[in-house]
Amino acid sequence: MAARLRLGVVGAGAVAQVAHLPMIARSDEFELVAICDNDLQKARSLAVRFEIPDVFDDIEYLLKRSQPDALAVCTPNHLHQVHVKTALAAGVHVLCERPLALSVGGVEDIIAARERADRVVFVGMQSRFRSDVQAVKQFLDGGELGTLHAVRTGWYTFQPARGVLGWRRRRAQSGGGAMLDLGLSLIDLSLWMLDWPTPCHVSASFGPAERDAEFVEDSGVALITCKGGASIVVDVSWHYVGETERYWFELLGSEGSGTVGPLAVFKEMHGSAVNVTPTGTSEQKSIFNAAYMAEWAHFAALIRGEVDQTDLAEQLVVQRVMEAVYRSAETGSPVKL
Repeated sequence: MAARLRLGVVGAGAVAQVAHLPMIARSDEFELVAICDNDLQKARSLAVRFEIPDVFDDIEYLLKRSQPDALAVCTPNHLHQVHVKTALAAGVHVLCERPLALSVGGVEDIIAARERADRVVFVGMQSRFRSDVQAVKQFLDGGELGTLHAVRTGWYTFQPARGVLGWRRRRAQSGGGAMLDLGLSLIDLSLWMLDWPTPCHVSASFGPAERDAEFVEDSGVALITCKGGASIVVDVSWHYVGETERYWFELLGSEGSGTVGPLAVFKEMHGSAVNVTPTGTSEQKSIFNAAYMAEWAHFAALIRGEVDQTDLAEQLVVQRVMEAVYRSAETGSPVKL
């Protein structure tokens, strides 16, 4: 077996604590060698919990002293671009939490930096690795659902109206609210499932927001129309008062449909709708954990050259759509791409 890859983590917030560190600690591919956060006490606490030897409050110190092979960027959104570029300049591979950057220009800047460094940059679109998503994708790739013409998707979470979301509520650090936080991964997943059609028009509307100088939206809905007629509807909310969090993802094809959360696949056969859903799918918590494990395994395979490099031009498309969504919501008019 190949030697484990030395991994550093920058950012000790919720996504690192809940999603990444527990999965990395279970991985045979990576060895956690360092963690960095400007809150040194929080970083030290996680270092003890996950047996990470080195703790820093500066990314430059981490890269110089711990000499990782790869870095996980889990910092607030506005720092992603500079932290990815800093790691690349040090010759380190990068897994970056979404979004890769807060502008099209920022994504282009990272693409240029990756080409100069000749290193892997992988964006953490974990939803692509869900077992239910992969099951539906197999039906799509086999042509069993016919021509895909629509995606209807949404994600509702609950945060009390006065709940603490920290930097995610501050536009300068987050870049946006519920639509960016929840909707970006849904847009990425929709375009990926549709095999990257060309988005043409975007219409969007946002719900209530905190009315101060830095407000971000608590909810929103967007309609994205693509060349060839395929459409995507994305509906998100940070303040859903209900029994539990809601997540849905439905694909409509000319010969069938597929749903994620929970998994369901139907095909038209002999004039009837027939349930062809694969059996043995895991419960939601297992799907969440397994998806992150699969994401990290894929990142290791990318570094080792066992799979083809991810095309970061995909993130240019996603970022252009996201900017159009915000522009449409702000102006109240459709945006042509």
